Amino acid sequence: MALRISDLCINCDVCAPACPNTAIYQGETIYEIDPDRCTECVGHFEEPQCQLVCPVECIDLDPQHPETREQLLEKARRLGREAA
Repeated sequence: MALRISDLCINCDVCAPACPNTAIYQGETIYEIDPDRCTECVGHFEEPQCQLVCPVECIDLDPQHPETREQLLEKARRLGREAA
């Protein structure tokens, strides 16, 4: 399942650099997460890095994009191949 940033975001800019997949970007009013690039850090870290660094805890699972761990791993592999 991809993650999403709620409207509690304070635009502190700590989440985007923490994302290994460059899934986080500045939206119109708050940071947003591209669900096609978000792997919840599966394949990189034990837990989502954006959630660890967020000072207001505004990053949650996105129920609009359910994925299994296996699907997230495959997405991480695909993204790794694209970057190579």
